[in-house]
Amino acid sequence: MKGILLSIAAGLFIGLQGVFNARVGEKIGFWEANTFVHATGLAFTLIMLLITGNGGFSKLGEVKKLYMLGGVLGVLIIFSVMKAIIALGSTFTIAILLVAQLITATIIDSFGLFGSQVVKFGVSKFIGIAIMIAGIIIFNIKG
Repeated sequence: MKGILLSIAAGLFIGLQGVFNARVGEKIGFWEANTFVHATGLAFTLIMLLITGNGGFSKLGEVKKLYMLGGVLGVLIIFSVMKAIIALGSTFTIAILLVAQLITATIIDSFGLFGSQVVKFGVSKFIGIAIMIAGIIIFNIKG
């Protein structure tokens, strides 16, 4: 249940963040907004680290270097979402984003990429993804 609630929260936060960041980007520029967003995120993270931190950085050298690109991916995510919301609006952008995330996660789980456990996907899962894509197309039809 905790995972479901956290997933719902993440979806809410992503939806809000994209719109908030796009509005900031329209006023100050997209790379400036991205810098501001990450600076405020860093400040909040440092506060949370001081309050609730329970790990340490001593084993950071044991982490695969590829996985350290998470911050770079965060910058690219924020920039892409901001630009997409300006071009498409928030609903269409988030719909496409969700399907892209689902397809990416399916590929990662199907092949056990990046240390993930292999998860078998049947035809019903792929039909579900196709229905989501069809829903996005239908949703976007002007009428």
